[in-house]
Amino acid sequence: MQLWQAVLIGLFAYLGRNQVPWFFGTTGGWYGLGRPLVAGLICGIILGDVKAGVLCGVAVQAIFLGQITPGGAVPSDLNLAAYIGIPLAIASSGSPATAVAFAVPLGALGVGLHNFTMTVQAAFPHRADRCAERGDARGVRRANIMATSVSFAERFLIVTLTCFIGAPFAQGLLNALPKFVLDFLQVGGQLLPALGFAILLKQILSEKWMIFLFIFGWVLTSSFNLTTTALLFIAIALSLIYIMAAYRKNEGASSVVAATPSTSEENDDDYEE
Repeated sequence: MQLWQAVLIGLFAYLGRNQVPWFFGTTGGWYGLGRPLVAGLICGIILGDVKAGVLCGVAVQAIFLGQITPGGAVPSDLNLAAYIGIPLAIASSGSPATAVAFAVPLGALGVGLHNFTMTVQAAFPHRADRCAERGDARGVRRANIMATSVSFAERFLIVTLTCFIGAPFAQGLLNALPKFVLDFLQVGGQLLPALGFAILLKQILSEKWMIFLFIFGWVLTSSFNLTTTALLFIAIALSLIYIMAAYRKNEGASSVVAATPSTSEENDDDYEE
């Protein structure tokens, strides 16, 4: 990997980091550029292998499908996992399973780095408050820039140096590993995305019987070699049928309740007689 490629990857890693304001804030950064699928495309374009980048991005993204960020708490840093794991896997001619193997420990490391930088940055808002009390607008701007410079130093430098220096190391490491270790990484790379899908299903399933819909889709895909687009239209059709049936059921129950006289009205009529 050449230095300019590592620099570009480090720059995009910084723009996609959590709590960085430049690329439409958290929405365009952390939830846009910071996603492994987007990072895989970017790294693939920079390194000249878009197909490998996208495949690695899909594999890494699948691990974290069910991950949410409640109240700013980051369970795993997808950004660092993607922008180091994916380019190292591409540069070392590894498979998507290799990117997954790199991504898991890197995600945990990224959480520690994120918490450390946020702790350091906590001093700058107080400095900005003191400047605001004195009416020093330039001091407020300077404090904000210094605060985000900590994130830049942490993410840009770490990703750039790791990608530039670590690519030959990763290549040599993969070449030196015995076959059973590589087989283990491949199996683990397939199990972890399945775990990510399981976490996502646990969040979106409101009733247990809905799991059979996913089993039905898997059977259709495996038996008839359906494309994802065809399966999508089948899912949309089933969803519409379910929604229409539930709507009619609720509408019928409402009409029955409206047509049934209340007990209090019956008692009032008897009393008047």
